[in-house]
Parts: sequence; structure tokens; C-alpha cells
Amino acid sequence: MGAILKATAPVVPTGEQVFFRSFFGIPVILAWLALKGELASGLRAANPLAHAYRGIVGTISMGCGFAGLGLLPFPEATALNYAMPLMTVIFAAMFLDERVGLFRLSMVALGFAGVLVILSQRLSVGVGEASPEETLGAMLTLSGAAFGALTQIFISRMVLTEKTSAVVFWFLVTASLLSLVTLPFGWVVPDAGTSGLLILAGLFGGLAQIMLTSSYRFADASLVAPFDYASMLMAIAVGWFVFNEPTSTRMLAGAAVIIAAGVAIILRERRLGIRRGQRAGTPR
Repeated sequence: MGAILKATAPVVPTGEQVFFRSFFGIPVILAWLALKGELASGLRAANPLAHAYRGIVGTISMGCGFAGLGLLPFPEATALNYAMPLMTVIFAAMFLDERVGLFRLSMVALGFAGVLVILSQRLSVGVGEASPEETLGAMLTLSGAAFGALTQIFISRMVLTEKTSAVVFWFLVTASLLSLVTLPFGWVVPDAGTSGLLILAGLFGGLAQIMLTSSYRFADASLVAPFDYASMLMAIAVGWFVFNEPTSTRMLAGAAVIIAAGVAIILRERRLGIRRGQRAGTPR
């Protein structure tokens, strides 16, 4: 999906990309629910206002991320997006009053050090290798990650009363409608090939959402989450073979630091969860 969005970025505005990604993801979600026999119950919204807030924040995140993807090398945009779970830890402490221990804070700090390593090659316009477009792309990508982290905070509250399918479906509906606001700012009529690619982006996005949601049904989050970092290997391959984008040593070093910090947090939480479970099962 990301590769398609990057390939179409030179000819299709970001708002239009958001529309295609959202609108054509809806049929996939509906078909999935229909196959499960949950079409009616799966779309019921207990708190419509919460869906609206989540939709607004999520759409901003998507727009910033897509715009950054069009301006940055593919692997670099992917690596900067890994800042999202680090920001989620901070926002959870700020807005959900979650206790964040010294270990997690240290790993978050380490992760942000990796982000700075990557950014260092994009914050030197005029004196280094960065261009104004790439600097803007880096800022947009990080902004998308920040809004994405806020979205996770909304979702963590919503899932207490809302079904996951409803959260996904109403987000896609909201994003589709909000993207239409950008119509006056230069939407284009894409040719058949570009239209086909954009429709595929929506379908792939919907399938990815279903697969990710299903994966958490069949395995613990601590097992599933680290596999997200496999996207770095895929991004490097796509960047090299599809977009002819060489990967810098600095970017790889920064990405490695971010991934190491993220995996350390996941493994630590898994161990703590096992211990809590053991204590809960111990007779007193």
C-alpha cells in the first residue's frame, strides 16, 4: 500500500490519496463482517462522538503520513513512523495516567535518540544533503506519527465500549468524508492505471487492517507486535528495487536503535505480564 501511495504521489494530491485509501477499504471491511455473520452487530456505534474525534485525529495522521511518504525515501519514512509507539507510551502517561517505569522511559529516550540520528540528515538544509522538500517530509512524517499515537489513546478508551470492527469501519467512513474537504485544493482525474493503483491501495489497506486485527485474536500482542518491524526490511527492498533509493548508513543506524528500543519495551511488558499472571494464579 505504501509503495503505491509513494508511486502515485507525484500526480495525485494527498487528500485524494486519503479518499481512495479510506473509501475503497470500506467494502473489504463490510465483506469480512458479512462472512463472519456480524454485519449488523459489528457496525453498531455506542458512542458516535468518540468515533468522530478518533476519525478526525486519525485522518490528520493519515494525511501527514501520506504527504511525508511522497517527499522522503521509502525506508526513511518507514523508520520515522516507528516513533509512533514511543509517543504512545508518553501520551498514555499524560492522558491515561498509566504508570511508566524507569525502564520504559529509558527505552523511549533511546528510541528518540534513534529518531534524531535519522533526522540529522534532514535538518541541515543548505549545508548538507537535505533539501527543503525532504525536511518538510520528515516533519510531516513525525507529525503523522504523533497524531497516530493520539489515535491509539482514543482507541484504547473506545475498545472498552466499542467493537474493533466498528472502530475501523467508522474511521474509514469519517476519513472518506473529511478527505472531500480537500477537493477545492487540486484534485485530479487520474488515468486508468493510476486509478487502478489507488483502488488497490484501499483494498490492500483494508486487508492489512483485517489481518492485523485477526492476528491479535490468535496470538498475544507481545508476540505479534515485533513483527511490525519486519516492514523495515520490506521498505529497504522496495526503496532499492522499485524507487532506486539507496539506504544510508545513518538511516539504518537510527532505525536499528528505534527498533531495538521498541522490541525491548515489548519483551519487558511480556515478562511483566507473565509475572502478573503467575502472581494472580498463586494461592494466598
